[in-house]
Amino acid sequence: MKILFTGGASGGHFYPIIAIAQALNKQIKEQKLYKTELFYMSTNPYNEGILFENGIIFKKSPAGKQRIYFSFLNFLDIFKTAAGVLKALWMVFNIFPDVVFGKGGYASFPALMAAKILRIPVVIHESDTTPGRVNKWASKFAKRIAISYPEAAQYFPKEKVALTGNPVRKEITEPQTSHAKEFFELEEEIPTILVLGGSQGAEAINNIVVDSIGKLLDNYQIIHQTGERNFLGVKTATDVTLLDHPQKKRYKPFGYLDTLQLRMATGAADIVISRAGSTIFEIASWGKPSIIIPITESNDNHQRKNAFSFARTGAAYVIEEKNLSTNIFLSEIDRIFSSPEQIKKMSEAARTFFKPDAAEKIANEILSIALRHQE
Repeated sequence: MKILFTGGASGGHFYPIIAIAQALNKQIKEQKLYKTELFYMSTNPYNEGILFENGIIFKKSPAGKQRIYFSFLNFLDIFKTAAGVLKALWMVFNIFPDVVFGKGGYASFPALMAAKILRIPVVIHESDTTPGRVNKWASKFAKRIAISYPEAAQYFPKEKVALTGNPVRKEITEPQTSHAKEFFELEEEIPTILVLGGSQGAEAINNIVVDSIGKLLDNYQIIHQTGERNFLGVKTATDVTLLDHPQKKRYKPFGYLDTLQLRMATGAADIVISRAGSTIFEIASWGKPSIIIPITESNDNHQRKNAFSFARTGAAYVIEEKNLSTNIFLSEIDRIFSSPEQIKKMSEAARTFFKPDAAEKIANEILSIALRHQE
């Protein structure tokens, strides 16, 4: 049996695929389906080490991105996409998987097109309240469609849809609370804020932290994932600002947090500040109150819709970028910390929002379709 994963070349697509692969590997072992192979097709492997650890074989396929704004690159990328489809068609034919799982994103289009042409069963998953163009297109021939938000159901054939939530890797769903603050050399009694800019960083979030850092450290301590490409700029700016600040040791910037660091950071943190992508579901799994700052320009404004869908549960506050100022940023943080009862309610709402069995449900459906395809 062979299963092919495909998705956009970002952490928001890659890590849910890994969570599903982990659930699949567990089911494969339990059912003694030893001759099963897993493949991942995209424009880049994203994290070769994690692919190797989970027994996933990477297949590179070029793909062109069709931007939502005018660009000559859109024209050039048509040819890149065509080349990607031809290459994917050849590779998918050689693999001939029993099922193709698509996570969305432009990088998934070649593999999904190849599956359509070769009549291989397809399962897709949509992480956002509003689906992207590739998933909208793939939904017409997909066997099953998993969604993370109930709002997404309206865009797909209802007989195919299942509300599963978004898969999160098991190894990061449990914060490491023991010795967490000691790990980061933080003070035990000071409230801690975890700022997540994603693996690529988030400029607006980084900027507001830099602008507010002096006042923040008067009352709080901060673990800040800046994104690797932004780390030097953020650290240089905060070093200058905090040169004479008596509490400058309360600020801990990192370009990237690995699995252990992330578990420690979530164990130390009292609240989380983040964008409105797949990280929302990680925050929910941790049961942490949060402030969500969605990207202003996203496909069909999906980040804003994600943020407010999460906020409606009572788990988070939302600050839109157009309203993002030092005063508002600080006041929203103070508002959460001023009420222990509010923190408790937001934590409970976050845990209720999270669906811990998302990966298992999707893996079970993939396996079921794959086994039927072999008959």
